[in-house]
Amino acid sequence: MVTIFTPVFNRAYIIPQLYHSLCRQTSMDFEWLVVNDGSTDDIDDVISSFIEEGKINIRYFKQVNRGKHIAINHGVNEAKGELFFIVDSDDYLTEDAIGWITETSVAVMDDERFAGLSGVRIYPDGSKIGGGGNFGVIDANAIDVRLKHGVVGDLAEIFKTSILKQYQFPEFKGEKFCPEALVWFRIARKYKLRYCYKGIYVCKYLPDGLTAKITKLRRESPQASMTFYAEHFYDKMPLPWRMKAAINFWRFSIAPYNKYKMITPLALTAWLPGRFMRILDRNK
Repeated sequence: MVTIFTPVFNRAYIIPQLYHSLCRQTSMDFEWLVVNDGSTDDIDDVISSFIEEGKINIRYFKQVNRGKHIAINHGVNEAKGELFFIVDSDDYLTEDAIGWITETSVAVMDDERFAGLSGVRIYPDGSKIGGGGNFGVIDANAIDVRLKHGVVGDLAEIFKTSILKQYQFPEFKGEKFCPEALVWFRIARKYKLRYCYKGIYVCKYLPDGLTAKITKLRRESPQASMTFYAEHFYDKMPLPWRMKAAINFWRFSIAPYNKYKMITPLALTAWLPGRFMRILDRNK
């Protein structure tokens, strides 16, 4: 079974779109697990109405507002499915998504080299988000799929729940944002995914989404940002990628720095451009 996981914060107005796409699935071998991250709208009533309809298996949980990454941890701990698929409240799935996941995952579920599989994200017209040609099927980790295979654009990763239980998001006091890639890259150091050029996840990127305010979120969660970019800097990346990570480390950093091991000659060359970008960010 697949756990479709949706963290929600004040999205009662748009979440019916996702619900209806789940009701239209060609395979019903899934649960929809929703975690309300401290919403103040009428999402309780909306989800209750879905549950009353009895069309799909829905499990609903609530937490105080702590951020999407903590909601993901909550969902992973509650999940009953062998696979865990994060689908945001303003997005939806193609009608064959669950059926495709169930069928395609058979080849990797018992293979300890794999943490799961991935399709691609698409616009409502079917075009791939971020562009890039048809890459077919690639077995690679989340770093090499970009560096060695040249895959670009947004992907739709589905992880084995057992793996995510081992790689939970770190919690930083007072911070409500943590890049999902922090955990995905940690997983990539040991496991790979089966990447398939198959559109299953439909996005629109609304003005009130996380993507639209990513700079502000990273600035307000400096410890998570510093941790992500420091780890990225020390991954086996080409020099331009490492320099970009170092610049962003200084862009979003606060003292103390020592524990991040970024006081090296290469990392320090990024200090000035990083602090300059920090100044520019204040005007956003």
